[in-house]
Amino acid sequence: QVQLSESGGGSVQAGGSLRLSCAVSGYTARSSTKYCMAWFRRAPGKEREEVASIDGDGRTKYADSVKGRFTISQDNAKSTLYLQMNSLKPEDTGMYYCAAVAPRSGWVECPASEVYFKYWGQGTQVTVSS
Repeated sequence: QVQLSESGGGSVQAGGSLRLSCAVSGYTARSSTKYCMAWFRRAPGKEREEVASIDGDGRTKYADSVKGRFTISQDNAKSTLYLQMNSLKPEDTGMYYCAAVAPRSGWVECPASEVYFKYWGQGTQVTVSS
């Protein structure tokens, strides 16, 4: 059972930076299963969307809207997932969630849809003012 807990959200002005953290339990670098880990966000009035993902081999993927500004990473022990957010924009405002799923046979990369992710944190709010 994987448990996730986010922190690091807050309020920042446009152009600023925040670093989100997600404490991961039930999954370590020594686990036989290499989980897909991802950050999602839900903006006001919108559906939850994937922002970035990282697979068990460290390959990353980003939404077009955050490429070049956000960086997803994990510590070596895979006990913490990070999302470094730079050059923040008001449209980055939303509730940010970390998520995890054990990859299924045939997957060549982590999924982009929330429907595939099994484990979720409670979310951390990010507010970017103009």
